[in-house]
Amino acid sequence: MLVMLPAVAQNKKSGRNFEIAKNLDIFNTIYRELDMFYVDTLEAEKLIRVGIDAMLNELDPYTEYYSEEEMDKLKMMTTGKYGGIGSIIRMRKDSTVIIMEPYAGMPAAEAGLKVGDVMLRIDDTDLTGKAVSEVSNMLRGEPGTTFLLRIQRQGEKKPRDFKITRQNIKIPAMPYYGMCDGIGYINLSDFTRDCSQDIRKAVISLKEKGAQGIVLDLRNNGGGLLVEAVDIINLFVPKGLDIVEMRGKARSSNNTYRTTSAPLDTIIPIAVLVNGNTASAAEIVAGSLQDLDRAVVLGSRSFGKGLVQSPRDLPYNGSIKLTTSKYYIPSGRCIQAIDYKHRRNATDNSDGHVPDSLTKVFHTANGREVRDGGGIKPDVEVKHDTMPNIMFYLANDDVLVDFGTKYCRTHPTIPAVKDFTITDEDFEDFKKMIIESGFKYDRLSDKRLKDLKKMAEFEGYLDEAKEEFDALEKKLEHNLERDLNNFKKDIKKLMAQEIIKRYYFQAGVIEEQIKDDEDVMRAVEIIKNKEEYNKILGE
Repeated sequence: MLVMLPAVAQNKKSGRNFEIAKNLDIFNTIYRELDMFYVDTLEAEKLIRVGIDAMLNELDPYTEYYSEEEMDKLKMMTTGKYGGIGSIIRMRKDSTVIIMEPYAGMPAAEAGLKVGDVMLRIDDTDLTGKAVSEVSNMLRGEPGTTFLLRIQRQGEKKPRDFKITRQNIKIPAMPYYGMCDGIGYINLSDFTRDCSQDIRKAVISLKEKGAQGIVLDLRNNGGGLLVEAVDIINLFVPKGLDIVEMRGKARSSNNTYRTTSAPLDTIIPIAVLVNGNTASAAEIVAGSLQDLDRAVVLGSRSFGKGLVQSPRDLPYNGSIKLTTSKYYIPSGRCIQAIDYKHRRNATDNSDGHVPDSLTKVFHTANGREVRDGGGIKPDVEVKHDTMPNIMFYLANDDVLVDFGTKYCRTHPTIPAVKDFTITDEDFEDFKKMIIESGFKYDRLSDKRLKDLKKMAEFEGYLDEAKEEFDALEKKLEHNLERDLNNFKKDIKKLMAQEIIKRYYFQAGVIEEQIKDDEDVMRAVEIIKNKEEYNKILGE
């Protein structure tokens, strides 16, 4: 049977096809003209790549092109795996690159590399002046290949040589789980292949240890594989529920994901932690458990990424990861926070965020109101104190690494994380190192005062207010030792994390971080208070 399209539809389609063909022809012709007549020889791959990237930048930040040489990046995003040594590296102020954090059980740690080791040479290549990205590329390679790494360890005169064999490195999606005051705690950093099985095993283990509830920490989790998110939700809700509906332009982009297995536990109380860096698959888990009234969501509003990307193969072994659809969670809402089409076409300097006035109300299984268009709003918002400016600079300064290295040289072992503390003597030692190192940091109060003085001078008030400004400047005068003492508690926490990662790796750092974590403490409090927990969920 022959189906005829209406004339209007045919004309519209043919007109669009003509526009595509016309503009592709213009693009090809421009490049041919440049190649033939431009004064300098063109690098085809480089110039075309600029054009591709510029075109994709007009769409959204998630649509990206990967050349054949970059396919490892895409593979790592979906699997968490890459061939290398398994360590974070960083550049010091003197432009040398150091081992910053080896992963437990990976080649760097197994070979004996330590935090603070300065990398001097890889095989016959001198690393002097090399950027972190260059060194990183040299460390990566096919699993099973071997290289010689020369390092300089602090406190030692002679360099050391390490023969290291690259392995398939899989960054742990679940770096830590454990008990917290009778409640199970699970930290999930991303959604890579089989992470749902890791969560299943962790929940079973925690229940065997007597956990009366589960805190699932999805803060700073940028997402990953959608199927893993659905499988994690399925651990806690019955089989046969629609969890995510994907809607796109192409029929192949439309799909509905539902729970397909018998759940692990539909009763145990759950609290999910989110923040502004919780995105994509992590928001699907948090939002779906919220929509189904299966968990209390705590923290701060999530990022708001409701767009789905799919990889498509390209000629010459490349790939494009492009946005093909939007996802909708059980209540029917889409949590996408930015309308990229509006932002591209806006003439009012809008950032593209969906205004609150245009968001729509949806309802959870128990009838609670939730909204679309702005990420996941927590059921319980937890307010946090602003991080002192000095802490940001200390966390990224060489003196912190040097202190940790010095501490390790005199402490072959340390107590378990739960028993480890930084003494006042340790703090004074660190403070002395900071002061002697010439540590500098930008004080926001000083910047704001200078800006205010400029504005007062511009408006003609400076002479009249000179005494007040002089008095305020005196009170805000830079005093590093005073600032260090004022933030002693926070600095001790930072010191503890720097030391602990050298003995207990990433898992130890997380265990230390949650000792007095406000979100975790509030989540544990709510789970233990059955009446409050049920009231929040509208039961």
